[in-house]
Amino acid sequence: MKSYKSLYLLLGIALFCSVSHGQTEADAAKHKLAEGNKRFVSCQMIHPNNSSQTRSELANGQHPFAVIISCSDSRVPPEMVFDQGLGDLFVIRTAGEVVDDIALASIEYAVEHLGVKLVIVMGHQKCGAVDAAVKGGKLPPHLNKLIAAINPSVAKAKKQKGDLLHNAIHENVNRIVMQLNTSKPVLEEFVHEHKLNIIGAYYNLDSGVVDFLN
Repeated sequence: MKSYKSLYLLLGIALFCSVSHGQTEADAAKHKLAEGNKRFVSCQMIHPNNSSQTRSELANGQHPFAVIISCSDSRVPPEMVFDQGLGDLFVIRTAGEVVDDIALASIEYAVEHLGVKLVIVMGHQKCGAVDAAVKGGKLPPHLNKLIAAINPSVAKAKKQKGDLLHNAIHENVNRIVMQLNTSKPVLEEFVHEHKLNIIGAYYNLDSGVVDFLN
């Protein structure tokens, strides 16, 4: 009986250490992004990891510390917004941050094979894709498919008080975060085992500030 108790204790300690390590890495990654954004906002960017030496080192492999899923909007370049350089961020950009199977495969690769512990879904102020979904109307076929993915967020935002576009952008981020957290088999398993954090963020075009969302 004592041997079983010892085994359970060791397993419990191992699980706790694994959870703590994953959470610590995710927290450190978030802090690094927050500090980079502060530099960006204050126009004190250091443009890290942009040397020829870094470029040569990265030719042998990459170890990004975060995945950023953001809008394709030209005003929202994650590497600049977070003041990061080559090899730091694994970036997926689509209009309205919409995640399809191809984008999902890219995220899974970063998590499963590159060991990334933090995924950020970043919406932004005055998002054109979400605005198109809010306004509705006839659109070309491919745009219709994009807007269809955003429409559930708009429908939920219409039940809320306040600015419809602002609320819809936040709901769109929340929906994608939920989509990724429950994506089987890879991401859901990593989240369940506390090896991955997936959170939302909102980029303010006017100020340059990124607000991390619960």
